[in-house]
Amino acid sequence: MHTTNEEHMNADLHPVKQETFDTTSKTNIDPKGYLREVDTFRVTEFGLYMARGANHPRFGYLESWLLPTLGLRANIFHFREGVQMEQDFYFDIADIDVEGDVWTTRDLYVDLVSNTGNPIDVLDIDELAAATSAGLITAEEAEKAIDATLNAVEGITRHGDDAMEWLRALGIELTWAEEVELAPVG
Repeated sequence: MHTTNEEHMNADLHPVKQETFDTTSKTNIDPKGYLREVDTFRVTEFGLYMARGANHPRFGYLESWLLPTLGLRANIFHFREGVQMEQDFYFDIADIDVEGDVWTTRDLYVDLVSNTGNPIDVLDIDELAAATSAGLITAEEAEKAIDATLNAVEGITRHGDDAMEWLRALGIELTWAEEVELAPVG
């Protein structure tokens, strides 16, 4: 059966992924609605750090920084032995809201993959366009996603393809765990 590009894109189209981070209960409700226990939350003047185990088949631990003013979620996925991934940091372009002790994210489809010293990869611009056309996000949200993407790509590029150096230049010092213990699969 022959499918058009539009049919293919619609088959891959998914609703906006939303997540909740409750620093009081030390829980994270992931995009699939699963309640996850969080090992560490740390609130700073520029964002929220989260570290937790992950029972995913490809990775066993996740560290994230939510950076509302930049519209970014910076992640380190701690991959399981045998999983070959070429990335130092994975950025989600996201709308981030804070109400008291609860942080929420709406993933705006675009992702950035950073390997320090190499040009940043921009992924899923086609998903952003399709989601906007389908009315899953507003034109205003799409514009916000494009602005955040361009800002990050330009900043990282201008700092020698070093995402952490770019953030430091903005006064944002992200810290990461020195050691983690991977959660079991399942």
